[in-house]
Amino acid sequence: MQRRHFIAAASAGTAALALPAWAHHGWSSFDQKRPIYLEGTASQVRWANPHTELVLELPADLKLPADLATRAVPAQSAQVDGPGLLKAAQLPTRKDRRWQIELAPLTRMNAWAVPEIKNGDRVAVLGFTFAEEKGEAILRAEYVFVGGKAYGLRSSPA
Repeated sequence: MQRRHFIAAASAGTAALALPAWAHHGWSSFDQKRPIYLEGTASQVRWANPHTELVLELPADLKLPADLATRAVPAQSAQVDGPGLLKAAQLPTRKDRRWQIELAPLTRMNAWAVPEIKNGDRVAVLGFTFAEEKGEAILRAEYVFVGGKAYGLRSSPA
C-alpha cells in the first residue's frame, strides 16, 4: 500500500514539472520608468487567475508604430499617465523573440471587456520589464492592444 502511494506521489510530482512555470510578479518588481512596447503573435495563452498570461512571439523586425505616441488609451481608476507612457515607449534592448506577458486578473479583464485572447491572435502590449532587462524576458502589461482597441490593466475603468 505504501509503495502505491509513493508511486502516485512521484508521478504527480513529475507531471507538475512538465507544466509551464507561470509566476506572478507585483508591480514593484518592474522598472516603471521605462515603458516597453512589444507586438506579435500570442501563444500558450493562460486565460485564468491569478492573472491572464501568454507567450508573445515577436517578429524579427519589431518596430515602434509611427502612431504609438498619439494612440488613445482609456482612463483607469489608478493614476496612470497613459499618454506619457506611450510617448516614452521604447523597444527592448534584449533580443529575445519570445516574451512571457503578465496581464491582469480575470475580473479586471472582464471589467474592461477585453476579448479572450487565443493562440495565434495578434497582440501588442505596453508595459514594464525587470530593471535593466535582467532575468527572464517577462513584461508586466500596463496596456494591451487587441483588435485595434487599447485596454488598461493596472486598475478598473475610470
